[in-house]
This record gives sequence, C-alpha cells and structure tokens, in this order.
Amino acid sequence: MSSGSAPTDRATPQVSAFYDRFPYPGDPLQDGPPPGYNWRWCHAAAHAHCTGRLPAPGPAPRILDAGCGTGVSTDYLVHLNPGASVTAIDISAGALEVAGERLRRSGGEAAVRFACRSLLDLAGEGPFEHINSVGVLHHLADPSGGLRALAGVLAPGGLLHLFLYADGGRWEIHRLQRSLRLLGVGTGAQGLELGRRLLAELPADNRLRRRHEERWALDTQADANFADMYLHPQETSYDLPRLWDLIDAAGLTFLGFSDPDRWDPSRLLSGELLERALALPARERWQLVEALDPEISHFEFFLSDRPLRRQTWQDDRVLLAARGRRNPCLWGWPGRQLLDQDLRPLDLSAEDLALLQAMEARPDDPLAAVLEPRDLPRVRALQDRAVLLLQEG
Repeated sequence: MSSGSAPTDRATPQVSAFYDRFPYPGDPLQDGPPPGYNWRWCHAAAHAHCTGRLPAPGPAPRILDAGCGTGVSTDYLVHLNPGASVTAIDISAGALEVAGERLRRSGGEAAVRFACRSLLDLAGEGPFEHINSVGVLHHLADPSGGLRALAGVLAPGGLLHLFLYADGGRWEIHRLQRSLRLLGVGTGAQGLELGRRLLAELPADNRLRRRHEERWALDTQADANFADMYLHPQETSYDLPRLWDLIDAAGLTFLGFSDPDRWDPSRLLSGELLERALALPARERWQLVEALDPEISHFEFFLSDRPLRRQTWQDDRVLLAARGRRNPCLWGWPGRQLLDQDLRPLDLSAEDLALLQAMEARPDDPLAAVLEPRDLPRVRALQDRAVLLLQEG
C-alpha cells in the first residue's frame, strides 16, 4: 500500500477522517470470492451494454477503482475481470486496511494495487480502459474538478462508470442531515448515537421516520452505512440538468444509464401519455421520468471521452462473422432457469441452451462455423437480452 502526495480538495481532510472513523461500506468480510456479481463491474458486459459488442481482442483491461472504500467494488472488479490489472485508491487509510483484508480473504490480493491517495492526484497513473467511481465525486468540494481528473486518465474509448446522488429521492435524508447539523451532534460516535435516537424518538406517524423505516432502515443497519447517509460532512446531489452540465464541463460523452429500466416511461405511463413521452427527445424523456418518480435517489451511468460506435447486428454477414460469448454475469449456469445480469428470472428454451453451449465449446470459431443461418433470430434475441455477448469478426 503506497502513500500519495498531499490532498488537493479542501474537503479531503474532513472526509478522510470521517471514513477512518466509519470505514464504508460496512459489508462484512468473508472468505472466498464475492457472492453473485454486478455486471457494471465486468468490463466485457459493460462494454457490450454501451456499444452492443465486446471489446476488440487485446490485452486485459487496466481498471481503476477511484474511491474504493472498504473494497467491495474492488473485490468484484478483480473477480469479474480475470487477468486485469486493478488499481484501487482511497483517501481513507482505515478503509484501505479493510479493503486489503477483504481481498486477501477473497483470493484477489495479487491482482490489485492499493494506494492511499486522492482521485485528484493521479499523476503517472493510467490510462485505464475501465474506471469505476461509485459514490465518490459527490463527496468532493469540487466534483467538477474530480470528474476532469478522472477524464484525464481514461484511455481513448474507455468506460467511466459513475454513481451520483439525485436530489429528488433524498429529500428526507437532506432534512434529517440538516436537523442533525442544527442539533450539533457532530460526525463521530456521539452523532451516530444521537442520530439513531432521533429517528427512534420522532412520533411514529412522522413522515421522516416513516420514510426511513420503509426505505432506508435495512440499508443503514451497519453503523458505517448510517453515518455515511446522515452524518457525512460533505455531500452534493444533482438533478439531470446540473448533471449534464457536470459531464459537459469535463468534455465527456454520456453513453447511457446503467439502470435503463428505471428511465423507461412505460413503467409509469400508458396510452396517449406514454406515446407523448416516447416522442420526446431522450433528455426530455428522462427529465419527465425524473419529475414523475420521486423515488429516484441516484444516477448511475457510463461516460466515455467520445461517442462510441454501436453495433446493432442487423447485417447477417456481420453477425455470422462474429464470435459469441456467454455473459459471465448469469446466475445458475449451466441450466435453463437462470438469473440474468440484472438478477431477474430468465428461462431459456432447450434450443437456447444448446446454442449457447455450442458457442461455448468453440469460442474461437465464428458463428458461421457453429450454427445454421436459421439460428440467427435466436442469436439476436439472446443478444438483446444480454445473455449472449458478441465480438466482431
């Protein structure tokens, strides 16, 4: 574990000390690889989501976990990207100690290099084909400067995955944060004890208490998670127009949300109202969803340094020249009853299973050598559901 230069963001000393007190996230340590998967931390699946195709053959990706905390994301990045070199940085030495122990116990220690440094201090690092920075930029005094720093170490055509707080779904959290600041409870052990007492002593029908108990009580059972939500000394949240401004100021390109179903107006509207919504330009359509759904508490999305070409696989010749790869983020393989990459039930037909197994048995052969042209509709359907990932021939 190495030590970087002095912090370059004025909030860093406070935030670093806070996470030394409350290493976050508070997920327990365990022996062996992490349970399940998160496809956003699998470079192949993420690249296919953003472009419709797997990355071109080449060296394993270089990955940066910018603000790794206690190493939950780092653990997945190592295990979901075999052969990749992973650099994980954080400003909290206490959190990094937990992260190091997590990776030792999971068997992923050899693939990761930890560094105690700010993401604003990345001189000499990169470039990285995949950068993960979840729940970090909004804890900087200057999130825009943080995003520009990440853009500076992103490889050409690389992917940057971000998670930032949204105004709308955090209204009760903001009120409780303000209340605790007014009460002067602080950001240490006393604040933790008094914060929990406040939620317990508010009247049972109080709207803030009800919302906490309905939505956040389970997430904040661990003390570190409660502190991160209600006691954090530095936090910024966004609405979509301010988010676009942040991205544009860094000279980056928005590739899409990594939870696209949330931004589909068909889950909220029907009939003529849905038709009107679907006719809107994409950004206005997303703003409509943001306005109609007060539960949206965060934005998670992919960026790159440029627009990336998207492969639609409509040309049969292009498809037959491709090579197929089963999505590594499927639960229950091999079998017909699976969970897909978003952990939703997925029932494969016998024909689907046979086709996937045939491609898995001959990974270096183009589809033309593995299947018949009549199978192409089935291949496209599997690709549309992100069960099958395709690499251009």
